Amino acid sequence: MVTDSPTPGGLLGDLTRSRRARTARASSFDQTGRNRDNWIIMPGEERTLADIEGPGFITHIWMTQSCRIQPGPGQIDPEVVGVPMLEIHNALGVSWEVVDPDYYRKIVLKMYWDGQDTPSVVAPLGDFFGLMNSLSGSYESLPLSVSAKEAELHTFGGSAAFNSYFRMPFGTRARIVVENQNDIPYLQYFYIDYELVKEPLPEDAVYFHAHWRRALPNRGWGPDLQSNSVETTVANLDGADNYVALETEGRGHYVGCNVAVRHFQGSWWGEGDDMIFIDDDTWPPSLHGTGMEDYFGHAWGMQHNAYLFNGTIVHEEDVPGFHHSYRFHMVDPIRFEQRIKVTFEHGHGNHLSDEWSSTAYWYQTLPSPVLEIPDVAERLPLRPVDRVIEAPLAEPTAEQRSARAAAAERMDRFTAARDRMRAERSAQVDEWEQENARIAAAVRARYDKTEH
Repeated sequence: MVTDSPTPGGLLGDLTRSRRARTARASSFDQTGRNRDNWIIMPGEERTLADIEGPGFITHIWMTQSCRIQPGPGQIDPEVVGVPMLEIHNALGVSWEVVDPDYYRKIVLKMYWDGQDTPSVVAPLGDFFGLMNSLSGSYESLPLSVSAKEAELHTFGGSAAFNSYFRMPFGTRARIVVENQNDIPYLQYFYIDYELVKEPLPEDAVYFHAHWRRALPNRGWGPDLQSNSVETTVANLDGADNYVALETEGRGHYVGCNVAVRHFQGSWWGEGDDMIFIDDDTWPPSLHGTGMEDYFGHAWGMQHNAYLFNGTIVHEEDVPGFHHSYRFHMVDPIRFEQRIKVTFEHGHGNHLSDEWSSTAYWYQTLPSPVLEIPDVAERLPLRPVDRVIEAPLAEPTAEQRSARAAAAERMDRFTAARDRMRAERSAQVDEWEQENARIAAAVRARYDKTEH
């Protein structure tokens, strides 16, 4: 028997059909026609990057960003600098800029669908795209990618570009927001590409969700015991103490996660099993795996590979003590009718006490569950800390005192000019934020007037 359906199949089959839709974009482009194509996001500030009337679909998100600490004054007036960071080596004395190593965890990405008061997506900005622990690493998968600047690869706060190709439907409204929970400003570049359609979403539509979680650390019963030793081969017959990457109620399907492990014992962090409980599962769960490298599609440990649906972003051999991997269920979604709980053992039988964090991705019916993440202090990565030796300042000469006073005065002038520029830019972004919403509304209105 063969099908008579003319609908093309396969991943790219939709490209062979003409479809009625209007493609548009919200972005950080300089609305004066110049080249300052970024938004300054001030400390404690929340900015709406896109506010779009539905029905429609988010099809692509690109972002890159920068957050620099300035310990001392530069030689160049901040008001005449046309780029977000000078990238002049600090040793030259022209500028003094240091990247905030933790800022990817201090920015929160939120997405709201159809006028809900609580977000359906909430995660630190870096972790949502796969740059976890604020530690840069490049990878390419089907729905997400990170392109890290090679000179800053495997550094904390290293420059990178992000892409998401998750298709995100919305019936009446989509709102995408960033919140700067840092104590200094940062600069945000972005594209948010979308399609508008005229027909309402189908009744069986489910909505995109993502949520970041962390265990700081997972509490184990024997972290001092060697992984795979005979002593750690104990029974786990309920999964009660497993790390939980996702727990939600509704109808939908789980489509994957990224996981970051900060391993402390110097043995092997990945001997635990994946256990995914669906609907009315008791024991065993509907899906029970055989090890973390197995869940991530590897074997005999983890390899330096990044494939369409599974792979490694940062390998523990690249940065000792850190391992970041992903698994996407794009062609094998894990479906649930009532609820789902995605869990992982931390070491066999949960004997290890490593720090775990993760972002889970899924589609489900509305209303969304109430999704929250910890405060900034509880989100910061556990970076290795260098030993620093401090000594009292030597008694300065008159010339040295004069030099220090001159430096302080120059810093005051520099800071005043920088803060004026930041305030002007922030007021400009107030206007651009409103204009982005107006542009989106105008595109919707023009599209609605077109004939089928």
